[in-house]
Amino acid sequence: MSYLSVSPTVGVVPALTSNSPGKGRPSTKSTTSTRRRSLLSWTLTLLMAVLGGALRFLRLGQPQAVVFDETYYVKDAWTMLMTGEARDWPENVIVNGTSTPVNTAFASGDTDHWLASAEYVVHPPLGKWLIAVGLKLFGGAGNTFAWRASVAIAGTIAIILMIRVALRLFHNLPIALAAGFLMSIDGVGIVMSRTGLLDNFIMAFALGAFLLLLIHRDWARRRIAERFAIDSTLRSARWIVRTRHGSTRLMLDAHGPMVAFSWWRAGAAILLGMATGVKWSGAYFFAAFCVISVLWDAWERRQAGYRFWLASGIIRDGIPAALYMVPLYGLTYLADWANWFIHPDSYMHDWAANHPGEGVSWLPQGLRSFVEYHVEMWHFHTTLDVPHAYRANPLTWPLQVRPTSFYWEWLDGHPGLCSLDTSQRCVAAVTSLGNPLIWWLGSACVIAGVVIAILRRGDWRIWAVLIGFIAGWLPWAQYLNRTTFTFYCIVILPWIILAICYVADAIRSRASTLAWRLTFISTLAVITLVSAFFYPIWTAMPVPYDFWLSHMWFDSWI
Repeated sequence: MSYLSVSPTVGVVPALTSNSPGKGRPSTKSTTSTRRRSLLSWTLTLLMAVLGGALRFLRLGQPQAVVFDETYYVKDAWTMLMTGEARDWPENVIVNGTSTPVNTAFASGDTDHWLASAEYVVHPPLGKWLIAVGLKLFGGAGNTFAWRASVAIAGTIAIILMIRVALRLFHNLPIALAAGFLMSIDGVGIVMSRTGLLDNFIMAFALGAFLLLLIHRDWARRRIAERFAIDSTLRSARWIVRTRHGSTRLMLDAHGPMVAFSWWRAGAAILLGMATGVKWSGAYFFAAFCVISVLWDAWERRQAGYRFWLASGIIRDGIPAALYMVPLYGLTYLADWANWFIHPDSYMHDWAANHPGEGVSWLPQGLRSFVEYHVEMWHFHTTLDVPHAYRANPLTWPLQVRPTSFYWEWLDGHPGLCSLDTSQRCVAAVTSLGNPLIWWLGSACVIAGVVIAILRRGDWRIWAVLIGFIAGWLPWAQYLNRTTFTFYCIVILPWIILAICYVADAIRSRASTLAWRLTFISTLAVITLVSAFFYPIWTAMPVPYDFWLSHMWFDSWI
């Protein structure tokens, strides 16, 4: 690589961009056309959300039981709503003189059996507060619809976010709608939107933050282009001829504008603080998204033609961005714990007063107790190694090798689809299994994306696709001995789908229109049929036993 100084009098100045001053305003016809396209895209986005929402809200109250880890989060949410803090529960309670499992009593509406002691919870409280909002708005405990309503809303909103993200990445409405459609009909997305667990909230918050960072990128790109158009025409402008790998390019010997701050980026920091306030795994998204956002801005400086693009991106954007994003993120996370600070009987609230001189001694008592509580939580998460029938190695999540059975029950009689075959016993099941074609195809597309990222380093979109996958999945590789479950993979579902969209967009740009349409439509049709086949065992529909068994394609799925 070599540089050669060029005087501005040479007259070799790059053409102004379309965003340059003096180009004039868009014509009325162009503005009207843009508005129509925007209206069409939003109308179709909302219609797709209606479809996905219907798949999530239809029979949301079924099964009418506490499902899998709902036993922790729903009962915690209820006691938080009733007392301000999560409370312990007995395993059994007396109902009509009979010892009854507390979950059975709770699902039937007998919900007042919590103990006075505060519960040791191992996740931040925001997700449970969101479940509590659903309980408050839709009928209270004992109403299974109510305690699942918030996750169903989050899953439906995620469909809208998915479409808008794909539209900003690929600028193609059919591909963006396909992204929303795949999100709507995937099994993990459906099951996690119909079960009162926390992970759906992380996915929605992370996807929302990602969309805001994409909006920031577009804003920063325009601002950099506009400033370059001005800087390049200054009499003092100094140009450098950059030669690398046999190609020559003029670069402006300047730094460009500061684009560190935008309200979009600030909003992303807040959403990621909320994601971490649901589960600590949100912190990985914050770290990964902040890095990629700064690199995007730096890359746009390079694309515009600024010589000091990387240094300027780090010094003028990265460091200032960190100075406000990290505090916003941290304060948001801290605010999630407000009730813990307010209630004097919250778990470990008085730890510092009872352990003078221990812990981080220079902190005030309240914060010292708070930090020590987090130390306990950290120890729990990093040492959890409990045998479980549905324990799944994180490396196998993308391939759906060991899905989690949330619910399985023999039913009396032949309700629902069981009436089609009265010779068999009837079962109802909820299996957190993704549509196999979406996950297998998506995993292949992620690998293809890695290859493309190596071969085409200048395509920023592939890094946009890969970064969420990396943030949501790769960190778990350090906890291969920890007890984990496949349904945690809900946080990478959007990026599995974006990987499919990226490869689809690459095919679209190279194939004939007819070949592209046939491939696109036939692939979506087959995936749709597979989702229709699996939908009953995602939603606890009563089905004959052999019908359920026909879905267990591998022994590891049982």
